[in-house]
Amino acid sequence: MDVLDWLLDSDPAIRWQALRDLTGAGADELSAERARVAAQGWGARLLGLQADDGQWDGGTYFPAPFDESEPGQPWTATTYSLLLLREFGLDPGSEAARNAVARVRQNSRWEEAGQPFFEGEVEPCINGMTVALGAYFGEDVDGVVTRLLGEQLDDGGWNCEAERGSTRSSFDTTINVLEGLLEYGHATGGTPEVTAARRRGEEYLLERGLLRRKSTGGLIDPAWLQFSHPVRWHYDVLRGLDYLRAAGAAVDERTAEAVGVVRSKRQPDGTWHLENSHPGRIHFPLDEGDGRPSRWNTLRAMRVLDWAERS
Repeated sequence: MDVLDWLLDSDPAIRWQALRDLTGAGADELSAERARVAAQGWGARLLGLQADDGQWDGGTYFPAPFDESEPGQPWTATTYSLLLLREFGLDPGSEAARNAVARVRQNSRWEEAGQPFFEGEVEPCINGMTVALGAYFGEDVDGVVTRLLGEQLDDGGWNCEAERGSTRSSFDTTINVLEGLLEYGHATGGTPEVTAARRRGEEYLLERGLLRRKSTGGLIDPAWLQFSHPVRWHYDVLRGLDYLRAAGAAVDERTAEAVGVVRSKRQPDGTWHLENSHPGRIHFPLDEGDGRPSRWNTLRAMRVLDWAERS
């Protein structure tokens, strides 16, 4: 199987990114392919699920109604739906994106205390997502960024448990904040303070080789060696590396083990599998299931290895 042809023979969300990241296609071709995200396939389907009130599945972070006895965390409310549209690469300047985001801005309120969506709430993990979404779709999230800068811990990362006394950072929280600050930098040009905070957060990950305890060198979580998609709020090694690639970071010896993990996961046919789907309600599947070849993981792994080898 020719893996690149397999990626290109796919949904527009995969196809245009494979063209951009793996072929060096020209700007006109990329623009035409990207425009299809709003009109065809997963992007169009997800846009069609937004209600007139701007919400997906009745809620901002959780759907409504939602029974906590439901297995897994549901992934169908507004936050995770917008995160998918961002990952699909929906053109933020398109009419479809502007209309969808305007309805979120006007109507969506956080369950935590009723704050408007782009003002964020209290958890750094969620606020990192909010910054990523606001920056990507052209909304003002300056206040959320200021809050996140003030919540960075001494070790360089962030943790949603800090308000309950934790003084050590969490990879899960930190990766969400870093992705948000990176998107903010792309959208606004950033500030020296944002850049410095992001560099400290990157060092937090790198000092631990993206997967090991700084104190003992032990593996922090075996699940981080299993590649999921969509990643939701969860960290894994592929997500950490793909962030560093997107940030334009230089590969150094501290990434070697993590890059080796990615290389080791390549299947004989050249693909990477979906390994660790996070359970919970979804709108529709984006891959064929755990243990099967995953276009998303293959695209992400190929561009990570290309970055590592070029560096």
